[in-house]
Amino acid sequence: MQKWALAAGIALMVVWGVNFAITKVVLAALGVWPFLFIRFLAMPLFGFALLVVVTRRHFPKSWPQRADLPRFVACGLAGHTAHVSLVMWGIDLSTAFSSSLVLTSSPLFTLLILALLGSEKLHGRQLAGTLVAFAGIVVFLSDKFVRGAALAGAGDLVLLLAASLFSLYTVIAKPLVERYGPLNLMCYSLLFGAPPLVLATLPAFLDAPLADVPAAVWLGVFWAIAVSSFLGWIVWAWVNSVRGLARSAPLQYLMPPIAGLVAWWTLGETFTWLKVAGAVTAMAGIAWAQFGAKSATPPDAG
Repeated sequence: MQKWALAAGIALMVVWGVNFAITKVVLAALGVWPFLFIRFLAMPLFGFALLVVVTRRHFPKSWPQRADLPRFVACGLAGHTAHVSLVMWGIDLSTAFSSSLVLTSSPLFTLLILALLGSEKLHGRQLAGTLVAFAGIVVFLSDKFVRGAALAGAGDLVLLLAASLFSLYTVIAKPLVERYGPLNLMCYSLLFGAPPLVLATLPAFLDAPLADVPAAVWLGVFWAIAVSSFLGWIVWAWVNSVRGLARSAPLQYLMPPIAGLVAWWTLGETFTWLKVAGAVTAMAGIAWAQFGAKSATPPDAG
């Protein structure tokens, strides 16, 4: 079982790494807001369909307790409404490789939030790793601003904000995962987080020239939503249940190199030595900070 879980985890990192380039193509053809409409219409349907299959006649008992509803609402708004919107906006502005790297920084923000809340004390290794990681991110971002790619650099800043929101979601969601499990958390947080975005993006979806969208792009939409987001979440939850989060989390560092190679091959993305040096420094710092903790914090796959 351990070998199968490891193989599934590596395969999932390939899926998530490839997804950044696919998402770039989809967003360029469809637009951010129409894509968000489709995503947030489909994800709750997929989630609740699976929940009904899993719980069967006990489905009515899956409804959260009244005392936990505010936390579910907060998870929905922070983890879905705000976070995913910013991720898609940031990916659209930035590049596939940059997006994958910046989103990998979410464990840093999780550690900082826990430290601010007094839930966890930052040790010397964690603090040093955090400083190294942010220094690497500064170098990484500076490459774009130096080359005059300010719009792409702004996209990376948006993704940093998205990573911090995912970390906030992680902290808020922790007691809910323990009480309800990951499937219930996803479904009921989407129940509160999806409707605002569906309503906000409906006009853009109706105005989009959907008839002109090529079949290959619709295949990309299916990949991004059904395969990468929904099935990816299920596989990641299973991998963590078999291997444990501490042993699974290091797999996330496969994502940026895979995303970079795919973007170079399919989108013609180029990399300077300054960008590569910043990326390596940032990933090393993130790993140093993350695994200086007593337990690993989960990555943000977008």
